[in-house]
Amino acid sequence: KECKQDILEYKPDVVILVDYAGFNMRIAKFSKENKIKNFYYISPKVWAWNTKRALKIKQNVDKMFVIFPFEKNFFKQFDYEVDFVGNPLLDAIRAFVPNTHFLENNKLDTNKKIIAVLPGSRKGEVTHILPIMLSTYGYFKEYQWVVAGVKNLSEDFYAECKRLGIPIIYDQTYDLLSHSHAAVVTSGTATLETALFNIPQVVCYKGSWISYQIAKRLIKVPYISLVNLVLNKQTVVELIQSELNTENLAKEIEKTLGGETREKILEDYQTLQQMMGTAGASETAAKQMYQYLITG
Repeated sequence: KECKQDILEYKPDVVILVDYAGFNMRIAKFSKENKIKNFYYISPKVWAWNTKRALKIKQNVDKMFVIFPFEKNFFKQFDYEVDFVGNPLLDAIRAFVPNTHFLENNKLDTNKKIIAVLPGSRKGEVTHILPIMLSTYGYFKEYQWVVAGVKNLSEDFYAECKRLGIPIIYDQTYDLLSHSHAAVVTSGTATLETALFNIPQVVCYKGSWISYQIAKRLIKVPYISLVNLVLNKQTVVELIQSELNTENLAKEIEKTLGGETREKILEDYQTLQQMMGTAGASETAAKQMYQYLITG
């Protein structure tokens, strides 16, 4: 209520909305009703579920600036032109400075290649997925396994790692990826980050039976990983729900470690890098917004 009142009192030329769909779409509707322009940076993921919400975006948002190249074609279905400006992940990765003492500081073996384990940051993800990831550890003991942990979760969630003697590295995911040979990754933004670091990966997802059944009926996209969505084909294997088991995961990890599959993944990653555009997404979006404003 206060935000809406501020908009009316300030009388801006444009309201710029960033991500956070639930709140921002209500503000967009209010602004439009009061004849104020709306620019939106980072689209709600209407392409994943409830695609008809794209019509509400078209109705209330004057200009949309998207961060995935496939979003342009998605919105074209609704006769709505949007601007692809690149992805802010590229800025984060470009700004990243690797810690040259990462291995030594974390007491990791400098003679073994690393398989990174990225089990996610949500309790449900870690509970359902991490045990299956770790169940394949015995197949690859010639490699060093390292788990990317998050401090907001209790150490109890990583008890199996400690039992197996697998190191847990907290809040150093980019350093871990920059030193890794392959990875197993819970679906989400981490799949794209892993690809941008050129690390072959297997993507995993498993939830409760009820949540999976609901998601299966709502999700409208053919893949769960951003890597495959951007490339519009299966480059990295996705093991989902019942397909995520020890046997399947071990087989797919093996393929990422060497040979034709690894080479093909790395080749496709180069295409992905090109499709994702250049760094400076936010700056590009700001410049385009300014141009739209001064040209009317």
